[in-house]
Amino acid sequence: MHAESAYSDPPTAAAKADAVEQFVRNVVIPYEQDPRNGEHGPDDDLVQELRDKARTAGVLTPHVLDHGIHLSQRDTATILIRSGLSPLGPQACNTASPDEGNIYLIGKVGDDALKRRFLDPLLSGRVRSAFFMTEPALEGGAGSDPSMMQTTAVLDGNHWVVNGRKAFITGAQGASIGIVMAKSNDGACMFLIDLPDPAIGIERVLDTIDNSMPGGHAVVTIDDLRIPADQMLGNSGEGFAYAQIRLSPARLSHCMRWLGACIRAHEIATDYACRRHAFGKTLIDHEGVGFMLAENMIDLRLAEQMVYWCADALDTGALGVVESSMTKVCVSEALMRVADRCVQVMGGLGVSGETIVERVFREIRAFRIYDGPTEVHKWSLAKKIKRDWKAAQDH
Repeated sequence: MHAESAYSDPPTAAAKADAVEQFVRNVVIPYEQDPRNGEHGPDDDLVQELRDKARTAGVLTPHVLDHGIHLSQRDTATILIRSGLSPLGPQACNTASPDEGNIYLIGKVGDDALKRRFLDPLLSGRVRSAFFMTEPALEGGAGSDPSMMQTTAVLDGNHWVVNGRKAFITGAQGASIGIVMAKSNDGACMFLIDLPDPAIGIERVLDTIDNSMPGGHAVVTIDDLRIPADQMLGNSGEGFAYAQIRLSPARLSHCMRWLGACIRAHEIATDYACRRHAFGKTLIDHEGVGFMLAENMIDLRLAEQMVYWCADALDTGALGVVESSMTKVCVSEALMRVADRCVQVMGGLGVSGETIVERVFREIRAFRIYDGPTEVHKWSLAKKIKRDWKAAQDH
C-alpha cells in the first residue's frame, strides 16, 4: 500500500506531503541503524542533525504555517502519515509527540507573550518539550482519569508553588520547555515553564517496550517549583478544559504517524514475501501468507478512513471527544493486527532488528496503552451509549 490518501487533498497539503515522503524515504530511513538511536530514543544530536536536514529541505514543522496556525486536521493527516514512514521521521520533521500536541495547545490557548517565549522555539525545531500530567499509578495518581491528580499548585504572591510526582513523562530528559498540570483549590491548572529547573528532579528514565521518542519516559519529582503567575495558561481551574483542546488532535496525530509506520512495515513484509521462496513457490503464493497481507491492506485502509473521518469532525470546530475515542480504538487495534502479521510473515527476520518491522510492532503495542487504553475508551463510549438511551426514553 502506497502512503497516499484516497481523498483529493488541497494542492498545498499534497505537495508538502510528497516532499515529506521523499525526505523521509531518501534521507531519514538510512539513519534508522544509527547507533545514536538508543534504548531511550534517538539522542538530541541525532534529532538536531536530522532537523537541520529537514530545515534545508523545507519540510520542518510542515503542518504549521509561518505564523503558528495549524493546517486543517485533514491536511495535517495527509502530511503526518507520510512523516511516520520511519520511526525517526516525526522527529526529523518536528511532527512528533509530545511537541506536536504542545505546539497545538499553546497556539490555541497561549497569549502573545507566551507564544513568543514558548511556541516560537518549538516551531523552530531547535528545542524539545514535555507534558507533565500522568502520575505514578501505584500512588493513586492521575493516569487515564485526570481527575485523580495529586500534584498541587498553591498561590504565593505572584507565583504558584507546585509539588508532586509525575510518571511516564515523555522527553523530560533533555526538554527545554514543559507544560505542567497541577491542582489548585479551583481545580486543574496548566503552567508553561523553562527546563531544566532545579525543582524538577528526574528520578529515572523507565525501560519501556517503545523507544522512538527522545529522552524516553521519566519519573520525576516536583519539589517547590515556583512559577510566575503570568506563565499559567488561562485561569486557575481551567486546566481540564485546555486538556480537552489538546486531547483529540494529539490523540489523532498518534494515529496518523503510526499509520505511516505500519504502511512501511507492510511494504517490507510484502517485499520479503514476494522474494522469499519456500516449498516450491514464493511465500505470497501460500494462502496462509498471502491472506495475511490481504488482511493488512484492509486494516490499513480502515485505519486511514477512520483518521480522515475524525479529522473532518475536528475540522468542524467540535472537540471530537467521541470521534477521537472511536478512532483511537479502531486504529490502534487495526495497526496492532497489521504489525503482528508483518512480524509473522517475516518469521525469524521479523523478530530481529534487521528491519524496522520488529520495532514498529513494539511501538504499536505501546500505542494501545498511551493516550487512553482501548478498554478506557470503550468504557467511555459505553457510558455515552447509556446516556443516549436514557435521553431517548425521556422523550
